[in-house]
Amino acid sequence: MLGRVLTTAILVAAVTTPARAQEKKITAADLPTAVRATAEAQSKGATVRGYSRETGHGRVEYEVQLMMGGLTRDVSIGADGAVLEIEQQVLTDSLPPSVRDALMKKAGAGKITKVESLTKGGKLVAYEAAILTAGKRSEVQVGPDGTALSHEE
Repeated sequence: MLGRVLTTAILVAAVTTPARAQEKKITAADLPTAVRATAEAQSKGATVRGYSRETGHGRVEYEVQLMMGGLTRDVSIGADGAVLEIEQQVLTDSLPPSVRDALMKKAGAGKITKVESLTKGGKLVAYEAAILTAGKRSEVQVGPDGTALSHEE
C-alpha cells in the first residue's frame, strides 16, 4: 500500500511540476551552422570553455561559455543563430556606485562572490550577483541603474 501511495505521489509531482530546461553538454561540431557562426564571432579573442544545448518551454537554445581576460562570458544563442542573452562577469569595483551599493544592500550579511551584467537584445537589462551567506548560495538582481526590478531577468 505504501509503495502504491509513494508511486502515485511521484507521478503526480512529475505531471504537475512545470517543465524545466534540460541542459546537455555538446561540442562545436554539434552546433547548427547558424549557431556555430555566431559562437565563432562571439568567441573572438576568448578561450572557449564549453558548449551546451538547452531545451525548455518548447524551444532550443545553445550556449557558449567563454573566458575573456580572466572573466567569464556566457552567450545564449537561438537555433537561428541570433544572440539572445549575454552574461558577462564584471569586477565589483568597476560597477557604477548605485549598482554596487544596491547589490551590497541586497546581499546584507552575505558575501558577493561574482557579479554579471545581463544583456538581452543588445541592451543591458540587469546586474546579477552571486551571494554566499552562512554556506548557502543565492542570487540577487538590480536594474542597470541599481534600482529594483519589477521581475527577474
